[in-house]
Amino acid sequence: MTEKSTEAKVEEAQTAALKLAQLSNDERSAALNAIADAITARQDEILEANERDVHKAEDLLAEGEYSQALVDRLKLSPSKLDSITEMVRSVASQDDPLGKTQIARKLDEDLELYKCTVPIGVIGTIFESRPDALIQIAALGLKSGNAVILKGGSEASHSNRILFDVIREATSDMPDGWSQLIEARADVDTLLEMDDSIDLLMPRGSSEFVGYIQDNTSIAVLGHTEGICHVYVDDAADLPMATDIAYDAKVQYPAVCNAVETLLVHESVAADFLPEIAQRYEEANVEMRGDDVSRSIVDMEQAQPDDWKREYGDLIIAIKIVDSLEAAIDHISTYSSKHTESIVTQDADRASRFMRSLDSASVFHNASTRFSDGYRYGLGAEVGISTGKIHARGPVGLEGLTTYQYYLEGDGQTVGTYAGRDAKQFTHEDFDGSWNPGSRFDW
Repeated sequence: MTEKSTEAKVEEAQTAALKLAQLSNDERSAALNAIADAITARQDEILEANERDVHKAEDLLAEGEYSQALVDRLKLSPSKLDSITEMVRSVASQDDPLGKTQIARKLDEDLELYKCTVPIGVIGTIFESRPDALIQIAALGLKSGNAVILKGGSEASHSNRILFDVIREATSDMPDGWSQLIEARADVDTLLEMDDSIDLLMPRGSSEFVGYIQDNTSIAVLGHTEGICHVYVDDAADLPMATDIAYDAKVQYPAVCNAVETLLVHESVAADFLPEIAQRYEEANVEMRGDDVSRSIVDMEQAQPDDWKREYGDLIIAIKIVDSLEAAIDHISTYSSKHTESIVTQDADRASRFMRSLDSASVFHNASTRFSDGYRYGLGAEVGISTGKIHARGPVGLEGLTTYQYYLEGDGQTVGTYAGRDAKQFTHEDFDGSWNPGSRFDW
């Protein structure tokens, strides 16, 4: 069988998107539950395919071509597949994001305007390393009525193929072509040129990669870039709490974008705090890289200027001592990727100043940066974490995959009636109501 061209796949996705948007929430949710069932039923096949990818990646790791973080992101396990199916069912159980009336406005008698949520259309996604991203993106696309073009990295090719096959078979009653898999790197450049067919691109990768996408397409891009996240331990912090948060933010899963990369500590608590967190880090094999003051308190490697702007994705953390809240804010403003920041303090005023002074997508008080996640936010899942400000930011769930249309319900009105000296006047009165086509009229 001849492989379809990228152009043909996108054309199929366009057609499917129009049909998918007309399906009921029950139909879309049932298809998602079918995907979850299929993942469970075919778990052995999925793990076998994933093992092939992991084995190859470990060989390249030994040769110095891949990082440990990439290999960790690549691995699937029975427990991880259980988490994936739970995520899919969580998306299925979310409220329908479509057809919500955001505005109901009476322009005049029997002339009513409604602003309602609708799918974006065709979404192209380009992601690396994590095969679970394919399931997340497909699940959110289906629930929100969007067709998806899925382009994963070659390092996860076997995993992506089996997962895509599972999705395709489980959703055979959905519009044909609503999900498409492309694999060749050259196909990415083809996607970038299809501005008349693809409505949104969502690349997940390094800043350089996302920048390349943005610079080479006229399609709207919602970028998921690196996570240079910070935890600041204030002089009013509960130090045992700060230790637990700083440990969790780095060690719980270091290979992901919401793991902390830089730990900032107020100078007045550094002598008490650093030995405790250093012991915890050492037990977890975390490499610490500190400034001169940090190294005078705890033995660690010397931090280099580039360490403050690095996403390690590994058991490495940079540590810096600051003399004030303002110094912590200045450091984060300089080096942050605008992903997630956290302050640990018992002083509510300082917490408020910290949170309102930073423009990262998520800013926390007394909590680990690892909470920055679509599932943990109650979004069901996420297609990525946007560090920009338009049109969605932070974990992008169902709401970030919708736009809106204006629907006007009239009864023969013409604009000429509202023009001229004796024209009728608009009322422009908002009211509580939802769009229900034709429900007001008895034809």
